[in-house]
Amino acid sequence: MSKITEMLLGIVSDWKGGFTGAFNIREDGACAGRQSSQNIKIDSKKDAPGLVIHVLPGTKGETVYIPACVTHGDVDDLVYNDFYIGEGADVVVTAGCGVHTDSEEEARHNGIHRFFLDRGARVVYREKHVGTGSGTGAKRIDPVTDITLAEDATLEMDTIQLGGVDSTVRTTRAKLAARARLLIRERLLTDGDEQAKTEFEVDIDGEDAGVDLISRSVAKGRSHQEYHSVIRGNNRCTGHSECDAILVGSGTVNAAPELWAGHTDAALIHEAAIGKIAGEQLLKLRTLGLTEQEAEEKIIAGFLK
Repeated sequence: MSKITEMLLGIVSDWKGGFTGAFNIREDGACAGRQSSQNIKIDSKKDAPGLVIHVLPGTKGETVYIPACVTHGDVDDLVYNDFYIGEGADVVVTAGCGVHTDSEEEARHNGIHRFFLDRGARVVYREKHVGTGSGTGAKRIDPVTDITLAEDATLEMDTIQLGGVDSTVRTTRAKLAARARLLIRERLLTDGDEQAKTEFEVDIDGEDAGVDLISRSVAKGRSHQEYHSVIRGNNRCTGHSECDAILVGSGTVNAAPELWAGHTDAALIHEAAIGKIAGEQLLKLRTLGLTEQEAEEKIIAGFLK
């Protein structure tokens, strides 16, 4: 692996020179290292670039790492990864992505991940995205996540964009069976002329299933963000969507949460708030000796934590 890959791995997947357990490292569209474990099998897809990951029923306490890195311009990486999580399994999936370019050519990664969780399975899904490099070429990351939850299954998704990504379209779709639970926490930072679009679409089909979508974002410079969520309650269920955004400089945000109730016992709610950093917050921190910029950075860090 290149030094740039190792640097990106350290940012997006807590790489410290190696992974324990099952992993696949993707570098510029190719496999740079792979290992399966006794309970988690990683194979190459036969009909498209990407992976098929099988987690055996009852697997507990294991983590599978599938980071992807683009290290230079003129790379348009597309990968399809399918996860089959066996009944009663409880695992962590870490799928960070970093794109880097020092040239005028674009660097892009598009990861399409599909999750199929059997009855009673639980997954904590973590992904960090970052763009780096001194080049003027665009750095793009366009993740797609499709989630199918069987009865009593749970998926917790923690998705973070750390900065440096010029353009991103983040799409998440899910279907929930009876008593399934989906929890998504998104944290997003844009600056300069960066553009970010988030699309959530969830169908709650099973009785007593529930979803909780929470987005926290900061739009700095002249950057622009769009947030659109659709929750469809097709049975007795609960659904919640919350979008909070902070504007800094000339940043702009458009938030459009949408609810559709197709059952009399569908309990759905959405919240959206957009504003700037409160002056009293800045003043309080400046009285402690921080500069205005340091105070602003501290407030943003706390908001996105």
